[in-house]
Amino acid sequence: MKVRVSVVIPVYNEGEAILRYLDRILRDVILPAEILIVHDMPEDTTVPYAEQVARVDPRVRPLLNTYGFGPANAIRFGIDQARAPVAVVTMADGSNDPRQIDDLARLVARGVAVAAASRYMPGGQQVGGPRLKRMMSRWAGRSLHTFARVGTRDATNSFKAYDTQFVRDVGIESRTGFEIGLELTAKATRLRLPVAEIPTIWLDRQLGESRFDLGRFLPSYLKWYFFAFGRKLTAAKIVAQREIPSEEQIREESNAVG
Repeated sequence: MKVRVSVVIPVYNEGEAILRYLDRILRDVILPAEILIVHDMPEDTTVPYAEQVARVDPRVRPLLNTYGFGPANAIRFGIDQARAPVAVVTMADGSNDPRQIDDLARLVARGVAVAAASRYMPGGQQVGGPRLKRMMSRWAGRSLHTFARVGTRDATNSFKAYDTQFVRDVGIESRTGFEIGLELTAKATRLRLPVAEIPTIWLDRQLGESRFDLGRFLPSYLKWYFFAFGRKLTAAKIVAQREIPSEEQIREESNAVG
């Protein structure tokens, strides 16, 4: 059966905990899907458990990220490897609700470039997480929705579905953190492509430690926040003005993340 949605999950030493979330995804995703478990190194503790599941369920594909360390590179690699016309990015920590993957994918299939799971629209909720991060994320989401008309109140949430062709047309410039969700939402807005949202309840991770570093990732978030405002662009113009980091910058950022 033709794969309709590629679920991209960046992982970092999740160990046995990945089994719980994989079980939920494999149970709750009804559309024909592939589950891409993207890891930065062969010795990542997630790998043996992902391979264990892959041996009994062909939907699961563990992938070694060759683009460099960090969640942005892992997500970028995963979307590039996606076989489906829709890619859904979700976190391995169980903070996202896998039952919504089908709904997000269907929105993209209906014609939106980006479908966001929104914590800040009516019916959405965020449970737990650092207070400052919550406040900044909520403010950014609401101000972008009101003034830049980005189509979602939660542009910074990583739990989103994308038209894979749209992503390949505009490219991904993020190289370190989780700002990809904001980058692609901002690019869709500047292209005047439709962005949609559904409410979600986000739960802070119960196991392990978050790799989100607000101080280090903030400059990238601010870049894409301001990029969302402006006149209409074409995909060619977005590609032409892309800021591709040098090999030295990529190496330094990868070392910092790793």
